[in-house]
Parts: sequence; structure tokens; C-alpha cells
Amino acid sequence: MRTFSRSTSRCTRRITIGVAGAALIGLGMASPAPAAPAPDTAVHPYKAPQPYVFSYGYNNHLSLGGGNFTVGGRVYVTVNLNSGATHYGKWVVARPGQRNPGGTFHVETRIPYHCPPGKNGYARGYDEATRTWSPKLPVSICVRFD
Repeated sequence: MRTFSRSTSRCTRRITIGVAGAALIGLGMASPAPAAPAPDTAVHPYKAPQPYVFSYGYNNHLSLGGGNFTVGGRVYVTVNLNSGATHYGKWVVARPGQRNPGGTFHVETRIPYHCPPGKNGYARGYDEATRTWSPKLPVSICVRFD
């Protein structure tokens, strides 16, 4: 095995550093390639995320929350039977949320939380400012037959 003398080793290091420096300068001076816009952004420069509704139990009642609504805007929260009949409806104002994105709301209904035999209805939220409905969230609605 051959070992280089000290002067050769220094010379090699200087050449390596010089070539690396020139390459970095060349990369910095080269203009970046123009990026083509995404197909969706050409049509819609900014599309807000879809609003959503979720359910949870509070005080043994069905409670609803939602996110991605217009902050400060009115939201109509509705709980309907699968037949389309409205079982609960209320206008609320979406507030800035700490954990949920966009405007959020939380509503406690008087509908009991756990109802057999399954999901016989759905909940939705309507953002008045954007005229957008959230997707249907299947829920259980207790209906008394007296």
C-alpha cells in the first residue's frame, strides 16, 4: 500500500474542497426548473376543506360537534330520521376551535345517547356562509311509541 506524502495529501484536499465549492456555487447560480401547477389548483386556487360533524355522549344525551365551518358564521345543526323527518334542528355560531380546524360548534340535544337497535338517523351541519352541507353522520335516535 502506498502512502502519500504530506504535501500530496494537502494538495488533494485543496483540490477536493475547490471542486466541491465550485459545484455548490454552480448549483446556487442555476435557475430552478419551473414547477407545473397541480391540476386542481389551476381551477381552484384554494379549496376549503369539507365541514364535518361528530357525535359524543354528554349527560346521557346525544351531543354533536363539528369542524371546518366558517368562523363566526351560522351553522344549522340537524338530526333527521332516515325517512328524512327532522327530529332536532338548531342554528348555532361557529367559533374558533382549539382542537378542531376552522370554525367549530358543540351542541347538546335532548335525544338519549344510547338507543337500540342501531343507526336509524343521521346528523348534518349546514354552513350558511359557504352553502355547504357536511356529510351525513349515522346516529341512533330513540323514538318513543306510546
